[in-house]
Formats: sequence, structure tokens, C-alpha cells
Amino acid sequence: MKKKIVGALFSVLLISSLAACSSGGSSGGGAKDENADKGLDVLGDTIQFDPNKLVNEGEPIALEYWTWGDNDPAIKMAEAYEEIYPNVTIKPVIQPWDDFWTKLPLSLQGDNGPAVFNIHNSQHDLIMPYLEAYDIPVEDLQADFNSVDPHIIDGSVYYTDSVINTGNIYYNKALWEEAGLTEADIPVTWDQFRDVAKKLTIIEDGKLVQAGFNYNGETYNALYQGMNYQKGELLFTEDGQTANYDNPVTLENAQFFVDLYEKDQVGSKDFGDDSTMSFGNGQTAMVYKWGWMVAELENKYPEIDYGVFATPTPTEEVPFAYDRFNGESTPGINKNQSEEQRAVAQDFLRFLLANDEYSVTAGLSMASFPTKKSLADDSRILEDPVLSVIAPRVERLIWPGPFPSTVETSAKQAIEDILYNGKAIDTAVKEAQDRMDSDMSGSDFTSLESSYQFFDEAK
Repeated sequence: MKKKIVGALFSVLLISSLAACSSGGSSGGGAKDENADKGLDVLGDTIQFDPNKLVNEGEPIALEYWTWGDNDPAIKMAEAYEEIYPNVTIKPVIQPWDDFWTKLPLSLQGDNGPAVFNIHNSQHDLIMPYLEAYDIPVEDLQADFNSVDPHIIDGSVYYTDSVINTGNIYYNKALWEEAGLTEADIPVTWDQFRDVAKKLTIIEDGKLVQAGFNYNGETYNALYQGMNYQKGELLFTEDGQTANYDNPVTLENAQFFVDLYEKDQVGSKDFGDDSTMSFGNGQTAMVYKWGWMVAELENKYPEIDYGVFATPTPTEEVPFAYDRFNGESTPGINKNQSEEQRAVAQDFLRFLLANDEYSVTAGLSMASFPTKKSLADDSRILEDPVLSVIAPRVERLIWPGPFPSTVETSAKQAIEDILYNGKAIDTAVKEAQDRMDSDMSGSDFTSLESSYQFFDEAK
């Protein structure tokens, strides 16, 4: 067999002789593999994957891969892996999100749980007791990937970020044009943003019919974090275990949100309770959303012609951080499975991390920027309208860790108390701080903000 370069997406699928030997998903594993030399090139930079070997000594073996979405890029990668190793079957088991996090921990307690499974960092405490450390040196992971350091635990990595996501401003191109705006009017600072939002607002007979900017719903509790970071204010105090919400920066930013509605009148608390739906219905010109918005618009509002630009900053100077980010995690390996299954799982994981296509597919399908350093200038990434906006900011995005949900739910309650219940800003913010303190009193969470490379620039 001629040697082939595995450079295109799942190019191993094109090797017909191997495809003919594929197990086809048999629960007992595929056909015995006696061909160690696959005729394929080694993948990867520092982390490398050499496909020219036998896996499980060529004997048939079947693994399960549990996940909550059929668009999980690891599923296609599993198919590609099976094409190289006809004795291996990796069976996807797809379950709804809520069921997944109920069934997975129970399954992992015994020795018959899935060998490999999808991870979300919000469930870190739940699954950490069942994870096996990656059989890849930490320094190799650091050489090939950004965002590894926050995931190092006692010198090992159990999962890391394959891609990262953050917020941007989505705008309706038709409404933008109707307002006489062009790309030259895309705002860089928050003051410029306010001016643009006013131009995009339509009020008829004293009634708001088109919002220039709408933050109703989940927006404030996500956006306030980024705005605080922009001004050098951390989400947690020095001990890393206490929320830092009641502070002058939070008060200042909350006043900014209130003024957008009550002073500038670019939106209203009474203009529906769902800014995503309002944008999709063409009633709102600008919203702040994360990468999930792309799929939301494609699936529910395909007629909306939208653009994306970077979230404004207080000034045109580079801030402490542009925003918070969160990562989509690489798979976990079940430490309670058999030695044979764990060995194949570790090999499959190395295949994922060495192969650029895993990160590219994850990035494009989730509107999230790959952490793999070799993809920083990849044309497929930079041609994407969302990822091209994130690209210049990647180094200045901060991850505080999988913090308790009260940090967001209490902040959401604060803005609702201010807008709907008439509470003073300082009162609502203090009450939110008290709720966070109470809710976190029994938590063992410790912020990872100190792992941010520009941490010393914080206030």
C-alpha cells in the first residue's frame, strides 16, 4: 500500500482496503487485525500518533463512547479510528443531557461503564473520581495546546479544552443597513456602542418597536463578567473561594445596563423576556451571545442575515481581559474499565489530540476557537465569521474555572430586582453578593483566575 498523508478530514476513510475490514459497529469488536504496517504517516507535532501498529495485539475489542450530542466530533473520529484498526469497535451511546449526567456517574462506579465519554467542565466534581490521567506528558500537551495549565491536577491532566468559546455581538445586517450604518460604524468602545444602539432603535408613538440592543433573558449574568474583567476586576477574591460581586466596578457596569434602557431607551425590560427570540424575529438589532447562537439561528431563524463583531471595551486600549471563556472538553477515560479497554481508550485519545481534524471539526461545529496551536492561522478557522472575531483575542480571554451556578443566577436576580422590582442598584448587588456567599459556603471551588498569563495586571 502506498504511504498516504492524513491531512484532510478523516482521509483514512478513503483507504478502501481498510474500509473493507471495518467492523461496522459490531458489539463484539471487528475482525482480527494482523497488519501492523498500515502504510500511513505519523500524525501530530509534539503529541504524535503512529498508526502503524497493532492495537490490543490485533484481537477484536469493543468500547463504548458516551456523549449527549450526535454532532460530537469524537464520533466521526471514532469511525476514522475503526477504519485504521478493523479489530476495534467504538460504539457511540447518545443520551439527552439530563439523563447523561444521571446515568454516567452510576455507570462509572462499576467496571462495566463506558471506556471513553464526553466531558463538560461544569460536572468536574461529579466525574473526577472516575477519571484516569492521560498517558501523555503534561509538557507535550502544553507544547501543542493552549489552556492546559488550569487543568493540571497534581502533575497530571485528566481532560483539557479542545476548543474555547466566548461572547460576541450579533447584529442584524438588514436593520443595520436600514439605519444607514456600514462596517465602518462597527463600535470598538462601549460609548460608541451606545451611539450605534440609539441609531438602531425605532420608537413609534411612544412605543418601542425595534430595540437597538436587547439584554433580556440570560445576557446580563454572562456579560457583566466580561465587562468586569475588562476593567481588571476579578470574579473572585484573593482566596479564590469567595465571589467578588459587590464592588464599585459591578455597580458602575450595572448602572450602564440600566441607563441603556431607562436613559438611552435602546431597549426595554418589557420588550419580551427572550433577547434571542427577539433577535430571531427581527425585532432587535444587536444582542450579546456566545457560540451556541450560530446553531440557534441556523435551526430556528434561518432567514436572519446576521453579522458578528467583537464585544466592545471601555477604551481602545488592550484591557486586562476581553471576556471570560469556557471550553469544550476533550474526552475522559474510565479508570474502572479493564486494562485492555483503557489501553485502547488512551490510544484513541492520542489519535484525537494528534489529529488537527478533531479540533477543526469541533471548532467549526461549535463556533468555538481551537486551542491547538497549529491551527491559530488555519484558513478554515479564520474564514469562519465567529472564529475570525475571536482569533485576535484568544490570549486575552480568561477562565475562572467551573464556578458554582450561583455566580450567574444571583447576578440575574440582581438585574431583575433592579429593573422589575425597583430596587436600588447597590441594594440589589449587595443582596446578590449575600446569596453567592451563602450558596458557596459549602463549596470546595477555588478560582483558576491566577493561572491566567496576565493575572498580575489585575487591580
